[in-house]
Amino acid sequence: MSAEARVQQLGLILPPAPKPVATYVPCVQVGSLVYVSGHGPLRPDKTLITGRVGSDLTEAQGKEAARVVGLAMLATLRNSLGSLDRVTRLIKVLGMVNSAPDFLNHPQVINGFSDLMVEVFGDAGKGARSAVGMGPLPGNIAVEVEAIFEVRD
Repeated sequence: MSAEARVQQLGLILPPAPKPVATYVPCVQVGSLVYVSGHGPLRPDKTLITGRVGSDLTEAQGKEAARVVGLAMLATLRNSLGSLDRVTRLIKVLGMVNSAPDFLNHPQVINGFSDLMVEVFGDAGKGARSAVGMGPLPGNIAVEVEAIFEVRD
């Protein structure tokens, strides 16, 4: 099943593709690789999920925020590529969690993003990954993720 068909089957609602808020572009294609800039948890109503995981937000809420980041990234990919069906695999993910100093479950939070990629792309949605805790993220967003995808023409 194609990625676009999976999005439909899963009933996923992608937000409008986020627009850059500084001097950068949402993604850059070099050959068959697409480098996607860091995305935050942008909901379809254009609001962001904010707060520190482990103090303001629970681990489950952080995981949901990471899933919402994935939806925003899918919107950017679709907007840039024309179709998610051009994605052949996820190569690398860097997931950053705005976390309380004593919160240690960063990988479980970023699973919200990773699980969504597997739902949409199947095994090709599993890539190399880093999941780290950070001090405040821009705008106090709960999670930020950047990624590299392989695509076909």
